[in-house]
Amino acid sequence: MVGELLTAVAAAAAGGTVYLIAAARVVKQYERGVVFRLGRLYGAARPPGFTLVVPGVDRLRKVNLQIVTMPVPAQEGITRDNVTVRVDAVVYFKVVDASAAIVNVEDYRFAVSQMAQTSLRSIIGKSDLDDLLSNREKLNQGLELMIDSPAIGWGVQIDRVEIKDVSLPDTMKRSMARQAEADRERRARVINADAELQASRKLAEAAQEMSDTPSALQLRLLQTIVAVAAEKNSTLVLPFPVELLRFLERAQQSAPTPDRAAKPRPEPDGHRAGP
Repeated sequence: MVGELLTAVAAAAAGGTVYLIAAARVVKQYERGVVFRLGRLYGAARPPGFTLVVPGVDRLRKVNLQIVTMPVPAQEGITRDNVTVRVDAVVYFKVVDASAAIVNVEDYRFAVSQMAQTSLRSIIGKSDLDDLLSNREKLNQGLELMIDSPAIGWGVQIDRVEIKDVSLPDTMKRSMARQAEADRERRARVINADAELQASRKLAEAAQEMSDTPSALQLRLLQTIVAVAAEKNSTLVLPFPVELLRFLERAQQSAPTPDRAAKPRPEPDGHRAGP
């Protein structure tokens, strides 16, 4: 009797162990478990940790809640200003509702990928080339909204969408390079013209000051001689200003001549000495 009881207990323990092994499931921290009982969704998603299901009756499907980085293949399209471009992007998304991601869509990864490609083509057709090259932040936001609208019903949340690269035809690249070169040349000419205008104004002010003070012109001439002589040139060509000649001429006219200083004064006839 005791032996039969021990055998029954051992058999029950073995059966319980087998059942526990068959029913035991482990859900990782970044996962959620969705249970289907006889084909129907049963309860809420199972949290991380150890959980049990009914063998042969329940089916547990694990859903990853980590952020997924999905590259969008390069899409070729024509912009609004009739330029053919190839644009590729990357989508960052995660599952926020594990049950909806399993029940509402067959393959949420494939669905997000196709929606991203379709939205990228739509963005290309609605944008100009300048927007694709310089205003990407606004396009990224618009692309994110276009993908996130249907993804909400799939239990998926779009975190971020980034346009990676915009490929242009070689002819368009050469045209843009010529345009940029012409724009830089135009700016250089404008800067040179503005510099000439400022220099001419300063020279006019300097000429006005020198005309009021002739000695300033002479000092400037001496400074020029010193600057040229410092280069140790064998030949010195120095322009002689006309104003300096006029200054020397006026100084010579104001000085007394030697003939006037040496001319004798006549004596009166009454005071002439006799022989």
